[in-house]
Amino acid sequence: MKTKPVFLAFMLSALLIASCGKRPVANGDYHNPLMRISTPDPSIMRDSDGYFYLYATEDIRNVPVFRSRNLVEWEQIGVCFTEETRPKWGTEEAGIWAPDINKIDGRYVLYYTRAAAFCRGTCGIGVAVADNPAGPFTDIGPIIQADSIGVENSIDQCYVEDEGKKYIIWGSFEGIYAIELADDGLALRHGAEKVQVAGGGYEASNILKRGGYYYYFASIEGCCAGAESTYKVVVGKSDNLFGPYITPEGESMMRYRPSVILHGDSVFAGTGHNAEVVTDDEGNDWLLYHAFLKKEPQLGRVLCLDRLVWRNGYPDIEGRIPSQTAKAPVFQAF
Repeated sequence: MKTKPVFLAFMLSALLIASCGKRPVANGDYHNPLMRISTPDPSIMRDSDGYFYLYATEDIRNVPVFRSRNLVEWEQIGVCFTEETRPKWGTEEAGIWAPDINKIDGRYVLYYTRAAAFCRGTCGIGVAVADNPAGPFTDIGPIIQADSIGVENSIDQCYVEDEGKKYIIWGSFEGIYAIELADDGLALRHGAEKVQVAGGGYEASNILKRGGYYYYFASIEGCCAGAESTYKVVVGKSDNLFGPYITPEGESMMRYRPSVILHGDSVFAGTGHNAEVVTDDEGNDWLLYHAFLKKEPQLGRVLCLDRLVWRNGYPDIEGRIPSQTAKAPVFQAF
């Protein structure tokens, strides 16, 4: 366990790296990646102070928290946990993955995965709460564990509110499932039963409700092999939260019938695990996700941004590859 002086030194180092990694807006343009530090599996929310807050799998230990006014220029403002407060349930080697941030009844609620590589039946999903988006977060403990709920690879959760009810959507390559939460979002509703919403082969779920439809974003293939990663973002659409989700080609995602909207190219590999969709002040929708730079995979999974375009009732990304330079989102002064 790190001593407090070592932890403070680590934090100062992380803050310096984050500051040096900024990619500022110039002439209304931005450049991918947005930061030259590893921020896998991003999750984002905009708070009442006008800032966007972003959280990532703990390549920066204890789950980093970043802040931005414009989705492009980010600064690290802390971490969610300390060595003393970090979740310790599950296997000893497990890390904290895929944080999912939400504001529920005035509190900041962070759902997270506690898992090690190839966890299958030993991983699970926990929840922590805070009074401030920068933390500190207090761990409540696990709400889903793979062995007891009967879903292998119980990871990569996302929170959804729909018609006055709260749900967790989760799963990785062994089927995607939903289950209802209690009113405070801190436990499963008593007696709730899981419902399968998509088949095997998908993970990193995120759901957008728009115009009376639900849009299911997921990732497929390999996330984590550096320049050889094959991760891709896929999408489906339904008129029901629980599906079936149908691809633009008319295929049901209850089977492995992915419709890719984002993949790698000669510069980026492993494009996936997108955050929540953000709409700017001009009505444009934006997708944050992680990717490897093929020439610098040692940087880890870096943060990228691209605008969604809508075609025939489905979201897409121009060219279906990451942009290197593009027009930035527009947000008025708050």
